[in-house]
Amino acid sequence: MTYRAELEDLLIAAQIEERFIAPLAQYGALVLESNRQFNLTGAKSAAEFAPHLVDSLTIAPYVEGSLVDVGSGAGLPAIPIAIATGIPVTMIETTLKKARFLSGVLDELELQGGVVAERAEVAGHEPRLREQFRSGTARAVATAPTVAELLLPLIAPGGVAVLQRGIIDPHERAALADAALVLGGVLEEEISLDGDRRIMLVRKTSATQGRFPRRTGVPEKRPLCM
Repeated sequence: MTYRAELEDLLIAAQIEERFIAPLAQYGALVLESNRQFNLTGAKSAAEFAPHLVDSLTIAPYVEGSLVDVGSGAGLPAIPIAIATGIPVTMIETTLKKARFLSGVLDELELQGGVVAERAEVAGHEPRLREQFRSGTARAVATAPTVAELLLPLIAPGGVAVLQRGIIDPHERAALADAALVLGGVLEEEISLDGDRRIMLVRKTSATQGRFPRRTGVPEKRPLCM
């Protein structure tokens, strides 16, 4: 059985809306078939990759308008969100080979959007990108304040950063709330999912100070308010 057929069966079993199954399976097959060349994901099979597709869709209800996705890698969650919502997605991916792959996926699936082959710390200061998006996501493993510092400079006032997190201790939660205020936002809501998974919404309320994001590597090495 092909990757695509396997993924279709798994997505049906997960009760994904029927109209999204074929394009999601096509995208997943592209990732798995290209994985050896581009090292896109640790998933080596359809069974391992399907949960990532399902998980990406959990944030679709919270995405508002144009989306920027930082550290896109294999295109998660941006590509599934584009499939499910039809909104334009801009993926920021520093690795050129991965960026080229993502551009090819957008073309093959006829999705609206583009790819920026830059570090997020650099992209956040580019006038064509800064405060231009209604929503932002990042599946990074960095701390929540780090993710907020990379996302909020790209989001327009009134927009929202949608953070997918696992376990988060009270110190990190408090640091995120404080960092959001520094960056021109507010921690608006925390939505619990199954297990330890959660979605944290940071609403952009005012323009971010021009000094953010800080220079490359600093947001991760010295997270705000931690």
